[in-house]
Amino acid sequence: MEIRVEDGEEREALLLPPPPPPPDGGSAAGKNRTLVQRAISQTFESTAHLANLLPTGTALAFQLLSPIVTNQGVCDPVSRVMTKALVVLCGLSSFLLCFTDSFREEAGNVTYGLATLHGLWVIDGSTRLPPELADRYRLRFIDFLHGIMSVLVFAAVALFNGDVVSCFYPAPSDEAQEVLTALPVVIGVICSMLFVVFPTTRHGIGFPLSSN
Repeated sequence: MEIRVEDGEEREALLLPPPPPPPDGGSAAGKNRTLVQRAISQTFESTAHLANLLPTGTALAFQLLSPIVTNQGVCDPVSRVMTKALVVLCGLSSFLLCFTDSFREEAGNVTYGLATLHGLWVIDGSTRLPPELADRYRLRFIDFLHGIMSVLVFAAVALFNGDVVSCFYPAPSDEAQEVLTALPVVIGVICSMLFVVFPTTRHGIGFPLSSN
């Protein structure tokens, strides 16, 4: 049997708008996609908090300088002293930079400052925050916690560096090797968990800057 469709009727059918999409709650697939998207978003947000554990500039400087000052792991007394100085300076930098913060001026320029008990002290002195706004940036106890965690994470990064380990422990025992292998992982896991639970709101020097 042949079914003939008139040209006018066929053209009218082609011009009909598509059916409206079902509401979000109308299907189980839509609900599942929403839950998955929320889980992925939460995971990315938690991972972003972990990026604040260590200033990027300090980590980059350490990775670039460590092969030079350690003589690629073959240390003499002079290079060992230089390696100790590099580790101490980078650890101190990781701690102090946790007390820096930044904000955007009305013109859109990013200005950095140091957190104090009375607010934010602008480093270059180009502007001054009003008291009601400066109170948001004042020094808090959690800043010290983040500073300590940042130093611990840097210590884990230093222990993962083969040149630094070879400089201080050229021939470690089996027990020492186990500690040197497991300790950075333990430090990283514990500090990551603490930082996710107690995230920072600061965007200081060397840390990711907010787009707001």
